[in-house]
Amino acid sequence: MANILVVDDEADMRVLLQTVLERDGHVVQTLSAGEQIEERHEHWADLLILDVMMPGEDGFSICRRIRERLNCPILFLTAKSEEADVLVGFGAGGDDYIVKPFRVAELRARVSAHLRRQQRVPSHRILRGSWVLDLDERTVSCGGTSVRLTRGEFDICAHLALYAGQTFSKEQIYEAVFGFDGESDSAGIAEYIRSIRAKMRTAGSSPIETVWGVGYRWAKENGQSA
Repeated sequence: MANILVVDDEADMRVLLQTVLERDGHVVQTLSAGEQIEERHEHWADLLILDVMMPGEDGFSICRRIRERLNCPILFLTAKSEEADVLVGFGAGGDDYIVKPFRVAELRARVSAHLRRQQRVPSHRILRGSWVLDLDERTVSCGGTSVRLTRGEFDICAHLALYAGQTFSKEQIYEAVFGFDGESDSAGIAEYIRSIRAKMRTAGSSPIETVWGVGYRWAKENGQSA
C-alpha cells in the first residue's frame, strides 16, 4: 500500500484514477491544480501522478517547481504522444509517461513497478549543485570531498538544503532542528553556522548565505535538483 497524489483538472479522470488505485489498496488524494499542492502533500506522497495539459500551470512546470523537494516517482498523464513531449517530461524530472487513453492494466502495472523500484532503491539524498547530503549516512560532500560535521551541524545543513532559497530566522532553525526541548538556544545557531561555513570552505565554498536582519538560507542555484 502506498500514498498516491493525483493532480488532474478533469473530475472524471480523478475519480477513475482514485477508484482504480484504491482497489489495489493504495491511499489516494486528488487535486485539480498544481497550486493546491502543499508541503504536507509533498511529505505524504509515495508517488505522484500529474496531468500535463491543465489550465494555468501545466504538469511539466509543476514537476520542475516541486522536484527539488520531492524524492518519490512522478508519472505524467497526457494525451500527447510525440517523442518531444516525452523528452520534455523526463527533462522536467519525471520518471514515466502514460498516454491517454490508457488501459487500466497498464496504469496499475506502471504504478506498481515504480513503487517496487522506490522501495528497492530509496532515494534519501539532497542534491544542491555540487553538494550532496546523504540523509541515511548523515554525510555531506562537495565534488567528492567529504565534510565532517557534528550531528547538530548536519541537521542544520539538511534543513536549510531541503528548503534551498528560503530564509529562516535563528529561532526557526533552532525549533526545526532541536525542538522546544533542545539543550541549546537560538543564540547558538550563529556559532553553528560559523563552524559549518568554515568546514565547508575546505571542500569549496559555503552555500549558506546570511540574510541580514532576517536569518540564513541555502543559496538556490539554477538547475539544481533533488
